[in-house]
Amino acid sequence: MADGKEKALDVEKLLQNKLKSLSVADLEIGISKTVSELVGEDYKCTIGDVKYSMFSGADFRVKIELSYSPED
Repeated sequence: MADGKEKALDVEKLLQNKLKSLSVADLEIGISKTVSELVGEDYKCTIGDVKYSMFSGADFRVKIELSYSPED
């Protein structure tokens, strides 16, 4: 680091993938809500093939579709 002080890495914290504590349904709801707010229309999200990394990441396939509601 530029100031000469090095910050120690918390390896235990690094190895804990907090994404694993979220359900796929929670992720789908969060993503669909965000997309719907950005676009201004109701969208749904489907997540498949979730693979968590050893660290703080995840790879997954996301499908986002316009929700159809017969009442609209």
